[in-house]
Amino acid sequence: MNIKAAVDDIWQDLAAGRHMPARWAGRLSLEEAYAVQLSILDRHIESGERQAGWKVGLTARAMREQQGVFEPCFGFLLESGLRPSGHHFTFGDLIAPGFENELCLTVGSSLHGPDLSPDSVRAAVTHAAPALEIIEKRSDLAAGLPLAMADNAQQKAFVTGDPIPLTAENGDLGRSEVSVHVNGGPTERASGANVMDAGPLLSVIWLTGKLAEYGRGIAAGQCIMSGSFTKQYAIARGDAVRAEFTPFGTVEAFFD
Repeated sequence: MNIKAAVDDIWQDLAAGRHMPARWAGRLSLEEAYAVQLSILDRHIESGERQAGWKVGLTARAMREQQGVFEPCFGFLLESGLRPSGHHFTFGDLIAPGFENELCLTVGSSLHGPDLSPDSVRAAVTHAAPALEIIEKRSDLAAGLPLAMADNAQQKAFVTGDPIPLTAENGDLGRSEVSVHVNGGPTERASGANVMDAGPLLSVIWLTGKLAEYGRGIAAGQCIMSGSFTKQYAIARGDAVRAEFTPFGTVEAFFD
């Protein structure tokens, strides 16, 4: 497979507002798809975008069972995709949108895998913010996982509340909880222990190991959307979404 040919072709489609061209279905291995994704990231940066960080997906059993995919995945975050809590999205601008309930972690020092220890990762992560990842279901993950990874793992935007410094008292992220509310009503409550079966810091360990396979790492100052505590929720026009993270605060978004 000529990775450059795939990148050139998919980049042209993205520039025209098209995603996941069917002509590439079944033609990429998962390893090739990640290589395409990272080359697309490089093209964004060459075009003037700035990378905000990374996302880790499919970290909770509920997510993996819902999507029919049984391994984590990664994508990149662009600064142009960052939105503050309370942001109003135009529903018509989104493609089959959904949201996930996550902690957005800030890394104060660079991390390069593989085989990082939990202590070294905990020392590097300085803040956690309540967050919603806004995804677009541009395809069915189980039916076309490589192409979905080439198209940046459903990533569209990410909404964050205020970052909170990690301390000895709140640093065990597996003990954090989220309460999800859609249109005012309580919908679900879930634990941070659902992420990687222990807590969001394990997402960072997985990510550094995976990025190392492609000669990459996590830079100081970058943020990491560390994976949903819950299943993925679909969004309808007019929805108001709020996620209350204990002890990290609240984040909300609106879809007009």
